[in-house]
Amino acid sequence: MDAIIATDISKVFKLQVNNSQSMKERLVRLGRMQTREFVALQHMDLRVASGETLGILGHNGSGKSTLLKCISGILKPTTGQIRIRGRIASLLELGAGFHPELTGRENVFINAAFLGISRTEIARRFDDIVEFAELAEFIDEPVKHYSSGMYVRLGFAVAINVDPDVLLVDEVLAVGDEVFQQKCLDRVRQFQQEGRTILVVTHAADVVRQVCNRAIVLHHGEKVADGKPGDAIRVFRE
Repeated sequence: MDAIIATDISKVFKLQVNNSQSMKERLVRLGRMQTREFVALQHMDLRVASGETLGILGHNGSGKSTLLKCISGILKPTTGQIRIRGRIASLLELGAGFHPELTGRENVFINAAFLGISRTEIARRFDDIVEFAELAEFIDEPVKHYSSGMYVRLGFAVAINVDPDVLLVDEVLAVGDEVFQQKCLDRVRQFQQEGRTILVVTHAADVVRQVCNRAIVLHHGEKVADGKPGDAIRVFRE
């Protein structure tokens, strides 16, 4: 059974060409601003089986993050269709979904609400989230004062504690100290044993080898490899 089915998906962004420097120029060009198209994903098909851990490799600008944002629903594909089976949780950008003026505690409840978790349920899991994130001392501080590592710890702790069927992780395993990275990898392995579906975007070939049972490689928005992790890594490094 497939947890994710993406059929003929593409994503095209319109980028502004002439960036006017003055108010007068902007007013003169109003309504006829020149744009160009940037194709981030090119008519891609992708199926991910339930319980599979898929690594997504590619250099900067290859479309990795765009693909995950389309799967998560943050972006709408220009063409194609994506079907997801089960609850999805994602950690795609540093601090994504956090309100900087609110405390860590408040952000936990807001993020959980976005994922469809009741306040009662998240209150029951709150101590586990704080313990995993190792932020008990700072949980009532505004997150604008958090370091990048603290952001990631809290975001990952929320994502894994909302009981997702599908977990999307974009590069965050590379942020923070080695001890916390290992802690995250251990939880990923626990999810694998529980039969959950995981998609991991990373530049780290070692992570793909350690936790993935399949990997794809993207290049300029196209899928150029799809198979065993070792084979995909060789294509990625060519």
